[in-house]
Amino acid sequence: MSIDTRNLGFGSGERAVYAADPWASRGRLVPEASSLTRSEFQRDRDRIVHTTAFRRLKHKTQVFIGVDGDHYRTRLTHTIEVAQIARALARALKIDEDLAEGVALVHDFGHTPFGHTGEDALDEMLLPYGGFDHNAQSLRIVTKLERRYAEFDGINLTWESLEGLVKHNGPLMDKAGIGLKGPVPQPILDYCELNDLELDSYASLEAQVAAIADDIAYNTHDIDDGLRSGYLTFEMLEDIPFLASMMAEVRAKYPGLEASRFANEIMRRQITHMVEDVISVAQARLAALKPQNARDIRAADQMIATFSPDMAATDRAIKKLLFSRIYRHPDIMRIRAGAAQIVVDLFGAYMADPTQMQSHYWVSHIAGLGEAAKARHVGDYLAGMTDTYAVKAHRRLFDRTPELG
Repeated sequence: MSIDTRNLGFGSGERAVYAADPWASRGRLVPEASSLTRSEFQRDRDRIVHTTAFRRLKHKTQVFIGVDGDHYRTRLTHTIEVAQIARALARALKIDEDLAEGVALVHDFGHTPFGHTGEDALDEMLLPYGGFDHNAQSLRIVTKLERRYAEFDGINLTWESLEGLVKHNGPLMDKAGIGLKGPVPQPILDYCELNDLELDSYASLEAQVAAIADDIAYNTHDIDDGLRSGYLTFEMLEDIPFLASMMAEVRAKYPGLEASRFANEIMRRQITHMVEDVISVAQARLAALKPQNARDIRAADQMIATFSPDMAATDRAIKKLLFSRIYRHPDIMRIRAGAAQIVVDLFGAYMADPTQMQSHYWVSHIAGLGEAAKARHVGDYLAGMTDTYAVKAHRRLFDRTPELG
């Protein structure tokens, strides 16, 4: 697909009619006076960056546990890469860059230590109490668990930022209120009783570009980290025509290029091609939809910012390669088993004696809570841990802690 370069935004300040308007935001749950110097979405982005949850991302891993090396991505470096791609897409489509960046920056707040391994383990522990979902946990963090402001819990984000956090991957339920991918997590339903996020509609285009930026970023950097670790080789990438064509292009242009530079030249081309594909698809769908405002984006019957069929097939092929060669590699599976054991052990210890949750501000109130409420607070505490803190906490409570290196 081709891009209409005459209809791209390159920092001119021009805003499309379907962009989310920060001056016409649906507001915050707790009303606040507007800022003289920043838009509402700029304020949201800035609040997100100043949270404790954002700082913790630097010691939460994606795939490779931190002890494996200093150059592998963490949740923080991944988040910054997602934000960069989301802002680039937003600028090209002439939508609000600050809202897109804010959704990108907050999208991983709810992740546990040890990546998806920790999430799976915590979900299993919390299954009798409603389970665990990282998007729902992100919502709990920004609406309840961050304790920074005198007048409210959370950080009191705008409706648009919260909508983007919860629905960036699409509607959560149909018009009849039935969950599209299983039951909607209870924390999201509870919040919507206070502030309806319209779970049966799509999110803003700004949230959609943040979601597809996440796919682009982690596909690319997991290949990069996989090559660095040795779990992937350039020969393995040849099995995917999209990657093979870029490698051929780099070899022809730069014969004999050293491996690290060769890998980077592939990655930058991969990001460029995927970004341009999303822009092309979005332009075509916008031309067909002819939205007159942001509400028309939400009311559409499909995502606007997404891959073309060919690029979606490539995306699936890359994920399949990563799954077989990295995520299910015996070395990674051994580390995952140890990480899961740490989470399971800590959950059991804190449920048995909540006073072991050092510095957790709910400890003094837990004694009078029911089992489900206590479990949720234990889940909050565990989900907020960094990898390093979880390992230290386990060593403090148990005689033997699994080795993750």
